[in-house]
Amino acid sequence: MHSSIHGIAIPDSAMARQITELVRDTAGELLFNHSSRVYCWGALQGGKRGLSFDPELLYASAMFHDMGLVAPYSSATERFEVDGANAARAFLRTHGISESDIDLVWTGIALHTTPGIPVHMHPVVSLVTAGVEMDVLGLTYREFSDTERDAVTRLFPRSQTFKEDIIDAFYNGIRHKPETTFGNVKADVIADKDPHFHRGNFCDVIRRSAWPA
Repeated sequence: MHSSIHGIAIPDSAMARQITELVRDTAGELLFNHSSRVYCWGALQGGKRGLSFDPELLYASAMFHDMGLVAPYSSATERFEVDGANAARAFLRTHGISESDIDLVWTGIALHTTPGIPVHMHPVVSLVTAGVEMDVLGLTYREFSDTERDAVTRLFPRSQTFKEDIIDAFYNGIRHKPETTFGNVKADVIADKDPHFHRGNFCDVIRRSAWPA
């Protein structure tokens, strides 16, 4: 492992280096730096909470969590979270990772936009969401010191317009399949960017079902 932040190591195994290169080359600078920060925030939170986790599995989860937004991995019909989870699973299977560990990574990625559930699950699952909530939403911003925040953003810079940049990245990654945002937070992204978007309504689905009553 070649670097660390406040005692949190950034994985540098052969597999981790391949993940790093793949995400950097495929997803671009914005998502690469964001995903790298997600790992850092998640790992730091794990340390603060006294959780035990495999850094490489957390790294794989964090780095692949937004890969479903980019063309090589974006399907026509699946939620982008599932696309990213599937990409991670396919990659990890080529590296001899156990199916149980792959399931943790898959679940962590698939659930990272589903509030309230990951926090009760395995640390690899919960810490991906914790990292995302810190980097995108700033929910735990005050739980980190200035020194910690500066160290992470120095290594993986946050653009001056990151808030709007990441919203744009979300929109560009899912605009071709808005129906996949039904019931999840990404419907807000489509609604923000597309004034003609009509989000699905859970009550309408119930009332229009084939059941007579």
